[in-house]
Amino acid sequence: MALFVSVGGTLSRETGKLIIIPTPLGNLGDVTTRTLQAFELCDTMCCEDTRVTGKLLAALGIEKRLERLDEATVSRRAGEIVRRVLNGEVIGFASDAGMPGVSDPGQRLIDEARNQGAAVEVLPGGTAVATAYVASGFPTQTFYFGAFFPRKDGERKRVLEGLKQLDAALIFYESPQRIVSALGSIAEAFPLRRVAVCRELTKVHEEVYRDFAPAVRDEFALRAETGSIKGEIVIVIDAPTDEECNAAHDEQANGAAVRARELIAEGALSKKDIVKTLRAEFGISRNEAYELVIGQF
Repeated sequence: MALFVSVGGTLSRETGKLIIIPTPLGNLGDVTTRTLQAFELCDTMCCEDTRVTGKLLAALGIEKRLERLDEATVSRRAGEIVRRVLNGEVIGFASDAGMPGVSDPGQRLIDEARNQGAAVEVLPGGTAVATAYVASGFPTQTFYFGAFFPRKDGERKRVLEGLKQLDAALIFYESPQRIVSALGSIAEAFPLRRVAVCRELTKVHEEVYRDFAPAVRDEFALRAETGSIKGEIVIVIDAPTDEECNAAHDEQANGAAVRARELIAEGALSKKDIVKTLRAEFGISRNEAYELVIGQF
């Protein structure tokens, strides 16, 4: 059943629908033709902050009824909004900036719409994740997006520790207030990796500061002393270097060797069971574990 028809890149209306509408990251010149069409077409615009979206619409010369839908309200309002769509209303959703549904309330609204069988139109648009990934210049083929870091240092360190073996660039959002502590955790976890701090992307004061993790940490610690860290921030951590991989392998091998000696000294397990234990605890291959055990006899 066709609810909206796209002819020559334009949207036409037939019945109710939820439209996910991307907005510029910060440069009004990046607004798309389809975004403008969708704004005009909607009966109501739901948005994270009515003030932010209101300013955007005013700059575009569009008047529209706005309803706030943020993290504090989406859980109780998503069902009601989707029912309105099913009853024939055309409702748009826009984030404060960029692509809705990427680490924002749009995720739960879309999920509810899919669950209830409502029509959803997702318009493509810019996102800070992909923009920062490209702007970093790191020559990796894959990336992992972790949204915002946990607020507590211990939880953030556990997140980074769990990603050490991932052969990909790591991308996180962070606030100016927590950027220094986040970079401290990154430098501790990945001292040999390069890091790019991408700030105010697409805006007048856009910056991509790139260096090895300890140097980036020190630079932003110095800036924090003068209160000069502002704007939206995306952190891109380069994939593991060969040096880091070799060091990790040596550390793993040394740990496994120590553990093998302990198990052999205890005398409670057979050689076969010791091999199984080493593989389970250190993730090494059967041959590596077997060589460690044999080497102790």
